[in-house]
Amino acid sequence: MAEYDVVDRVVNQWNRERPDVDVAPLEVIGRISRLSRVIDRIIGENYARHGIEYWMFDVLATLRRSGEPFELSAGQLVQQTMVTTGAMTNRIDRMEQRGFVERVAAEDRRKVIVRLTPEGLELVDEVIVTHMETEQEILSALSGRQREELARLLKKALLHLGDEVELPTS
Repeated sequence: MAEYDVVDRVVNQWNRERPDVDVAPLEVIGRISRLSRVIDRIIGENYARHGIEYWMFDVLATLRRSGEPFELSAGQLVQQTMVTTGAMTNRIDRMEQRGFVERVAAEDRRKVIVRLTPEGLELVDEVIVTHMETEQEILSALSGRQREELARLLKKALLHLGDEVELPTS
C-alpha cells in the first residue's frame, strides 16, 4: 500500500493545474518546512513539561555549552542566539525573574555578564536529557546510516546558503 503525505497532495494539485511549472523543489522544501513545524511542536511540548519555552532553553543551553563558570556577555548571547539586543535584554530579565540566570558585574562596566544560577544549571541539565530523547524519537523512523546521510545533505544545503561558523580551537 502506498503512503502519501500532504506534500504529495500539493505537488499533484500543482502538476494538474500548472503542468508547465516544475514543482519538484516542493518535494524537498515543502517537506523540510512541514517537518520543521511538526518538530517545533513536539519539542515545544517537551519544553512545556519542564515549564519553559524554546527561547529559554536556547539561552540556558548556550550558557551551559560555554562551560564553567557557565557565563557569557550579553553581546555573546546575542551573537550566538541570533536575536536583537532588545530581545536578549527582555529574555535575560524574564529568566532572571524565574531564578535561572543572574547578571554579574564585569570589570568593564559597559558589559553585562549573564551566568546560570544553580537552579538554571539543574534545569538545563534535566531538560537536555529529555530533549535528546525527544529528538531520538523524532528520528526513530530512520536508520543510523540514513540519519548520517540526511545530516550530511542538510549541512551541505546550509553551507551553500552561507550558514557557516568557525569552530573553537580548544
